[in-house]
Amino acid sequence: MLDKLHQKALEAQENSYSPYSKFRVGSAIQFKGLSEIFTGCNIENASFGGTVCAERVAILKGISEHKKQTIESVVVVTDSPEGDPPCGLCLQTISEFSDADTKIHIANKNEILRTYTQKELLPISFKLEN
Repeated sequence: MLDKLHQKALEAQENSYSPYSKFRVGSAIQFKGLSEIFTGCNIENASFGGTVCAERVAILKGISEHKKQTIESVVVVTDSPEGDPPCGLCLQTISEFSDADTKIHIANKNEILRTYTQKELLPISFKLEN
């Protein structure tokens, strides 16, 4: 399944709209209990604040179609040979829809390079108490 997530993230990266940063990102999300894979690419905006990251696009697509779910795995692909982790805003969004053991895989075009848990990348996330 991880190979399929990587491939889907690569395909999503091809749709990146990044004329300002030239930093193309693709992501693929697998929710627990769902077979469907949700993908996203970064979509920039001249106002910069309107830019949306690939990980958040994939998460929002999944949530909008299936209500709140728990993320099982996230793959993030960039052109960097070393790969790049999600930004802080994406990590916070991932934490909203995941548990501490959710896997976040950092990849380049060729392979998955590293795997972290959500808790490793964002040990203290913002949570509202009910």
